[in-house]
Formats: sequence, C-alpha cells, structure tokens
Amino acid sequence: MADVVYVHGLWMPGGESLILRHRLEKAFSFRVHPFRYSAASATMTEITGRLQSFVRELEAPTVHFLGHSLGGLVIYRFFERYPEQPPGGVVFLGTPCVASRAAVRASHIGLVATLMGKSVAEELLRPQERRWTLDRPLGIIAGRQPLGFGQFVAQFDEESDGTIAVSETRLPGATAHLVLPVSHLGMLVSARVARETGMARPLSQ
Repeated sequence: MADVVYVHGLWMPGGESLILRHRLEKAFSFRVHPFRYSAASATMTEITGRLQSFVRELEAPTVHFLGHSLGGLVIYRFFERYPEQPPGGVVFLGTPCVASRAAVRASHIGLVATLMGKSVAEELLRPQERRWTLDRPLGIIAGRQPLGFGQFVAQFDEESDGTIAVSETRLPGATAHLVLPVSHLGMLVSARVARETGMARPLSQ
C-alpha cells in the first residue's frame, strides 16, 4: 500500500478532500495523509519546513505527493528545498504554476489581500518562470468548467476552472497535462479526477 501526501489549497482546511481521498484509498489502495498549513499566517519557507517534518515522520519507503491549487506550489517549493525524498510521483490539481490572474486582481481588494497571506504574495502575485526539473514524474490535471468567484475577478478570455486558467496550470518539464470538464473545487469531488489521478503514471509506478 503506497503512501500519498495530500496538500490542500488556499483557505482550505484539508477536509474538503475527503471524497477524493476515500476514492483513492478504496480504488487504488493508497494511504492518503492530509498535510495542513495556514497560507495566511506562514511563509512558504515555514510551510515547506513543516512539510519536511511531516514526510520524515511517515517513515515510508515510497511517498507520492498530491497538491490542489496552491498546494501544488507548496510541493514545488518543498522539492526545491528538500530534493532528497523517498521515491514517488507528483500530481497537481488546478495548480497555478506560472501565476494567477485571479489572485493578482483579488489582491487589490483590501480584505481579500489580508486573507491571502504571505505565501500567496510570494508565489502568485507576480509572473514566475518555474520549470519541473526533478527526476520524478509530474502529472497535471486542469479544469475547464468555469464555475467560481475567480471568473468574475479575472474575467478569463480562455478556458478555466472558474479560478485558474488552463494556461496557468502548464509547467514546462511536466510528464503529462490533462484538461477535464470540472471546476476548481469540483475536481475534488469528481470520480473522473480521482480515477485519472490514481491511474496517472506519476502515482502508478
């Protein structure tokens, strides 16, 4: 039975992934461990340091990583700081890999900007030239059902999941990129997303 560390997105407590985790555990015999953090009160350095301790305490020979939205960037930065990890693959769900138009525009709204916190400011409020260079597979799933507050803020003129544009989820060096008819939060309750995640080459090897 393989271990998977799930990292949630902005303003999420981790419990929103219950259905997804249950499907992965039942259909693919994964042990899914939700890692919780506060983007509003911690820097990315602090978050990744806690994630390193979390992974070390699992004492697992193989560890896969699954990140939703900002959680994917937490994983990305985690591997930058701590590349020596047990073997395993990575899957991002709706992760804004290069930037987030919705976050940039929302940052001009006083209360929303305060709630975003330091880690979002570090990662999403300016364009990033990220590239996946690790010797471990990365699969990315993006959504194209535009349901969410972000669509009204960002006013997307391309396919999006209502919060993140499909183009924002693309990361050079990734093993695979799949676009499904789901929204940003809907992908967490989608049976198709669970199936594609479990069958993805990053997690099935």
